[in-house]
Amino acid sequence: MPNPSIAGKRNTFRKLHQTGCFVIPNPWNVGGARYLQGLGFKALATTSSGFAHSQGYADEAQSCDQVLSHFAEIAAATDVPVNADFEDGFADDLGRLAENVMRCIATGVAGLSIEDSTGDPARPLYDFDTALARVKAARAAIDKAGGDVVFTARTEGFIRGRPDMDETIRRLKAFAEAGADCLYSPGIKTREQIEATVRAVAPKPINFLNSGAFGFTVKDLADMGVRRISVGGTLARVAMDAFIKSAREIATDGKFDSFSGVISNAELNKFFHDDFVKRPKL
Repeated sequence: MPNPSIAGKRNTFRKLHQTGCFVIPNPWNVGGARYLQGLGFKALATTSSGFAHSQGYADEAQSCDQVLSHFAEIAAATDVPVNADFEDGFADDLGRLAENVMRCIATGVAGLSIEDSTGDPARPLYDFDTALARVKAARAAIDKAGGDVVFTARTEGFIRGRPDMDETIRRLKAFAEAGADCLYSPGIKTREQIEATVRAVAPKPINFLNSGAFGFTVKDLADMGVRRISVGGTLARVAMDAFIKSAREIATDGKFDSFSGVISNAELNKFFHDDFVKRPKL
């Protein structure tokens, strides 16, 4: 029965980044994570927005402790590697950032990402030198813990109101040289932007956030050189959108038409029963 060790999952995750292209969908609870694993996805990633909204918070409004507990729960519940969306590391100070990265590693995740956003609308991104120092601090913390966790460095300009391609490339290249294993610039959308980021950091892998109807298939993105495809909070929004539309129909029209054709309780029970039976008994 599958029962990979944390080290085994981390080794698997690192190998996934070496060749080919894979999709890393983003569940926000254990049931979703187990179902995605059952569909054959080779790795999963958390979503800060999906988890926050499911708990009644705005994105980025949860505490570090809440997020770390969520990482531990998802990582323990799955046999495949899990990448942690660790936002800004919940720290401005470099020492505390390093401490939090160590705490994140201790949850059992196979990878983690740190972004260069500040959470301050007046200055949405850390300045270049500070952002680079933060990447170096996170890299050093990962190395101190053994170096087997895959480190993704993110530059957030395109989703934080600073859509500057030259600056995005500058940061991605610097982050790669500072030791990031994977690079990520959420919000880029065009073939030209994607291919430019791939060229900038090659041979290191790029994660592409496919969070909208951009028209790209997995094959299209693989042909562009993308190694990893995530969906961020989009699956969570798909679920929330269906929930809201159905609830509104009941509240405003007194109708239940949206219930037609949904997956049955019996089908879900069968999946989770069979899934539970296959899990290793400790």
